[in-house]
Amino acid sequence: MSIVTDSTNENLKFWLALSRVQGVGARTFLNLLEQHSPEQLYAESTAALSALGLKSAIIQAIKNPDWASIAYDLEWLALENNGVITFSDANYPSQLKEISDPPPLLFIRGNSDLLALPQIAIVGSRNPSSVGMETAFNFAKQLSQYGFVITSGLALGIDGASHRGALAAQGYTIAVAGTGLDRVYPARHKDLAIDIVETGLMVSEFPPGTTAKSNHFPRRNRIISGLCQGLLVVEAAIQSGSLITAKMALDQNREVFAIPGSIHNPLARGCNALIREGAKLVETTQDILEELNVVYQQDKEIVSVVMQSTLDLEQQTLLNRVMFSPTSIDYLVENSDLSIESISSMLLILELQGYLEAIAGGCYMRIK
Repeated sequence: MSIVTDSTNENLKFWLALSRVQGVGARTFLNLLEQHSPEQLYAESTAALSALGLKSAIIQAIKNPDWASIAYDLEWLALENNGVITFSDANYPSQLKEISDPPPLLFIRGNSDLLALPQIAIVGSRNPSSVGMETAFNFAKQLSQYGFVITSGLALGIDGASHRGALAAQGYTIAVAGTGLDRVYPARHKDLAIDIVETGLMVSEFPPGTTAKSNHFPRRNRIISGLCQGLLVVEAAIQSGSLITAKMALDQNREVFAIPGSIHNPLARGCNALIREGAKLVETTQDILEELNVVYQQDKEIVSVVMQSTLDLEQQTLLNRVMFSPTSIDYLVENSDLSIESISSMLLILELQGYLEAIAGGCYMRIK
């Protein structure tokens, strides 16, 4: 079943047409929306369009829509799991509306409900170290277990590791693409994209058929940062797209986190620079949770990501290691400095307080 939005197909075709007009960016599109719906705009005379301050080339394009491309868009939208959300739709993400130039259209594949959930974006180098890949994977996995949706850009390196970490935790992940969603870039992430669509979501402001171009990725990055509550940079060179995304996040009043590294490692210099500029230094997922704790206590939107103040530090640390899937005591012993007796005692306390439950096979599973 295709995803339905508030826009009818008759009205939607004018949104699609305007989105394909060269020279009409997000700001121009939204400025026009303040005065006309797209359907009304396409009914205006040349003189009326000129009075709106539109250039002759844009007016010419509006007067001669590319109906063949729009027909292709509508055919793609009719396919299972595909959809589009317009800026006027009730389910357009409120977080994204806060940025200075939100995309007028969001093409989507998968579970659009995820757009309303709290998100942590994870970004970094396309050519990271093996340690960086492991770090991104583990942070994504652990943050997923706290109820965060992991958002990234489907790129090679840190992005891909972050998506996979969320999937490994049976959590949710959103991939924001720099192409139309009828293709996957980079091509080697085709299988990853399929896995994401099965339980998560792919998003793009670019209509079907759009190929990868260098100027698309900064535009993609503002959506990544715009959707999230906080953005984590794992590894980044001093001049990189990840730093641009982080600066966008700061401009959008998002929390920015960075993992520090050696001064001799070029992939750490970008993160170290962000920390000097005010990003929070992060060594564990706990650092992120503590920083976001105030936000979620104020919003009271999602309890699962709030620190449990009734637990001491050792109990909270152990609870963080218990997954929302069967977790053995052996695993907990191997991944902590605690004795099996201490762990068993704390597990009983956590079970009695309703944080986890014992299941078959001597395992435990977190339930909140």
